[in-house]
Amino acid sequence: MKEMKPKPNPSLPPQQRKIRGFNPGKLITFPAQVLEPIKHYLLHQEKKLNHRKDSLLKEDPFTNPDRLNDNASIDTDAAEQFGHARSQALRQEIDKTLVRIRKALTRIKLGRYGLCENCGRMIDTDRLAIDPSIQFCLSCQKKLQSKEEE
Repeated sequence: MKEMKPKPNPSLPPQQRKIRGFNPGKLITFPAQVLEPIKHYLLHQEKKLNHRKDSLLKEDPFTNPDRLNDNASIDTDAAEQFGHARSQALRQEIDKTLVRIRKALTRIKLGRYGLCENCGRMIDTDRLAIDPSIQFCLSCQKKLQSKEEE
């Protein structure tokens, strides 16, 4: 009699189908008493970043309505251009961080917090302690960085 190999579950993401011994029914999750402070910290960071983003928008020289009526000298115009570019760059970085925070909050809700988004393995708790919104384990992060550098 021929031994039948189990077929991979097509409902799982491809990364999880490849992991030897991966069993979605036996995911290791953090207890609620561990996740609750992390959730509060992430919510606090989200609120703080939204406030910072609003203040950067107010500081942006291009949002000043008097700017349009002002025939500014070249140095003033250059300072406004620099101020706008700085404000815009900082807001973009804040937006990226907010996305990571919202993803982490979603993973907490789904019970997938602490799992690498690429391979599905547990992320080292030391990495999560440094940055609770981290998305990848160390080996996947290194692979992604090496691809970006190419």
